[in-house]
Amino acid sequence: MPCDTRLKARQSISQRAAEVRRATEVLDRKLLKKQVRPVVGPQGAITFQGWTDEDRDGITDACAYRRIIASGSALAKMEIARAEMLAGRKVDRLVVGQGVHSHDGGASWHSKG
Repeated sequence: MPCDTRLKARQSISQRAAEVRRATEVLDRKLLKKQVRPVVGPQGAITFQGWTDEDRDGITDACAYRRIIASGSALAKMEIARAEMLAGRKVDRLVVGQGVHSHDGGASWHSKG
């Protein structure tokens, strides 16, 4: 995944991959406890409200979404599905891949560029 290759100083790809796994596992647990809330934006992008910079560890919402969909718990996936129902739209994987994102938990949305 792209977030696996955003290395910190003197860090190997396998070390970064382990950090990404740990951070998304923490996100998964926080979704289950409803400490973090997924929000689907008007373009179909996703953000996770309440996911702190410390917990995030440099991982984008898009990368976290892809990891949860690929290997997250069924209950975390249900929380994302619930957010889609509340928004009245599905997460658009093309939009996620293009880099549409939010820096403020979904209050505003930006295109990469």
